[in-house]
Amino acid sequence: MPGKVVVTGASGFIAKQVLLRFLDAGYEVTGTLRSPARAEEVRAALRPALAVPGSLERLRFATLDLERDDGWDDAFAGHEALIHTASPFPLAQPKDEAELIRPAVEGTRRAMAAAARAGMRRVVLTSSVAAVSGREPATGKLAFDEHDWTDTAHPATTAYMKSKTLAERAAWDFAAEAEGLELAVINPAFVLGPPLDGKYGSSIGVIRRVLRGRDPMVPRISFGVVDVRDVAEMHLRALERPDAAGQRFIACAGTMWFAEIAAAVAEAAPGRRVARRVAPDILIRALGVFDPSIRAIVPSLGRFEGVSNDRARDGLGMSFIPGPEAVKASTRALLALEA
Repeated sequence: MPGKVVVTGASGFIAKQVLLRFLDAGYEVTGTLRSPARAEEVRAALRPALAVPGSLERLRFATLDLERDDGWDDAFAGHEALIHTASPFPLAQPKDEAELIRPAVEGTRRAMAAAARAGMRRVVLTSSVAAVSGREPATGKLAFDEHDWTDTAHPATTAYMKSKTLAERAAWDFAAEAEGLELAVINPAFVLGPPLDGKYGSSIGVIRRVLRGRDPMVPRISFGVVDVRDVAEMHLRALERPDAAGQRFIACAGTMWFAEIAAAVAEAAPGRRVARRVAPDILIRALGVFDPSIRAIVPSLGRFEGVSNDRARDGLGMSFIPGPEAVKASTRALLALEA
């Protein structure tokens, strides 16, 4: 019988799919929330998606804050492992980067310390490709991999990239000193796929923006794409496989240009007018002066971000849902929510 795990940030887009996967696998799960008022929201999202509806009886909640010490030891007592997904992910970069960095880093340290005090055997941390690819690629290297780390001093590094990089570094530093605590890290690319409810966060918000035709053209940017269902599966495998300890695993089905993403959205929503024409870089730079969400992508203009998923395939046995299918699943889910 699977054991008991804690999943932090239980109301998040990724976390809900993680909860679903672990409950379907037979685990008892404690999900942490900043506000207990969101517990029923999470239950309602999971209930129709569970393979066995009665599995919801194995889910309980605890109220925790990444920036406060209260309640961590009580919530973690009696659990065998931690799945730490909680971390802020904004669409636009904040004026004060500490708004992202502080809770990400302090929250990771606080969660790791609580896991160690509880005698947990393993932590699976949700990091990001943002902690991998924020640097100049090595000469002759075609794709970023788990050996790469974002350069937080690079002028193009955003506050979000810094927050994920510094938080993951803090986790590895803690694990190196904590006796008996193993760490495995999942580094997802841009996470798409079907949300379980209407609370889906920033990544699906990008697909919603394309679907609603807010912009007349699309930027000349690319990024790795992964389906949220694969991300959840990787968290389960990273916990259950002994040799996953001490490793990072990039979650990425492949890299897509934004125009390819728009084309997949248009295919899944044939009745919508979806912009597919690529905007000149100079126009995007000009618009970024006034729109923070556009400003955040300016450093990525024209850059093809190749990302390797070899370790996830070889070490975790993953076979990824193709990127276009993840885009279409996101689009179909959004259309269903609008119906």
